[in-house]
Amino acid sequence: MADLKGASVTWLGHSTVLVTTPKGSNILIDPFIEQNPKFPREFSFPEKIDLILVTHAHFDHTADVVPMAKKYGAPVIATFELASYFQSRGVENIIGMNIGGTCHHADVAVTQTEARHTSGITEDGKFFYGGVPTGYVIAIENGPVLYHAGDTTVFSDMQLIRDLYAPEFGMLPIGDHFTMGPKAAALAVKFLGLKQVLPIHFGTWPPLIGRPDHLIQQLNDPTIKVHVIEPGETVK
Repeated sequence: MADLKGASVTWLGHSTVLVTTPKGSNILIDPFIEQNPKFPREFSFPEKIDLILVTHAHFDHTADVVPMAKKYGAPVIATFELASYFQSRGVENIIGMNIGGTCHHADVAVTQTEARHTSGITEDGKFFYGGVPTGYVIAIENGPVLYHAGDTTVFSDMQLIRDLYAPEFGMLPIGDHFTMGPKAAALAVKFLGLKQVLPIHFGTWPPLIGRPDHLIQQLNDPTIKVHVIEPGETVK
C-alpha cells in the first residue's frame, strides 16, 4: 500500500497513466493505447474520464487523445498550441494553458510545469508545431500532490517545483535515449523531494534501456519507495 489518501494511480504502459481521486474523478495522462505495445489489452477504462492531460505533441503521448476525448467528452488540457491542434481535429472541449498556470476542475488543481524535451506532430507528411514540452502537478483535494514529468531530463529548476508544490508522488521517465535515464532520474527525485516514484517511459522499445532496479540502485535510499509494477497494475 502506498497510502495515497484514497487516490490511485494505474500505469497503462509507456507514459500513459490513469489517476483516480478519492471523489472518483478520473484523469487520463498522455493516452497512447492502440499502438502502444505495452498497453494491457485486458484493461477496461472506467465509464467516465473527467480530464485528459497531454504533456507534449509526440505520437507516443498523443495518438489516442482525439478518439478518447470524443468518446468521453472529456476536456483536454495541453499547451495553447497543442490544444488548438486538437480542436482543429474535432475535439470540442479543450483547455489551452501554459507553464506556471493552474486549471481547477472538480476536486483537482492541475498546474503545468516546465520540461526539457521537444514537441511536434508529423501528420500526412506535414509537421505541426506542438508548443513546448511540459509536465503536470496534480493537487488532489483531500489527497496527495502528484507530479507527472512528461518526457524530460533532469533540470535544476525541479527544485522550484518542490518549493512551490511539494509533490509527494512522482511519475518519472527512466528509459534513457529520448529522456533521462535512471542516474538522472535519481537526481530528479532528490531535486523534487519525492517520497514515492512510479517509473515510466521505459521498456517500450529496445532503445529505452533504463529499468526500475537501476533507479533503485542509483537512489540507494530505502526511505524512497520505487513502485515496480506491470502495465495495468495500480498503486493505491
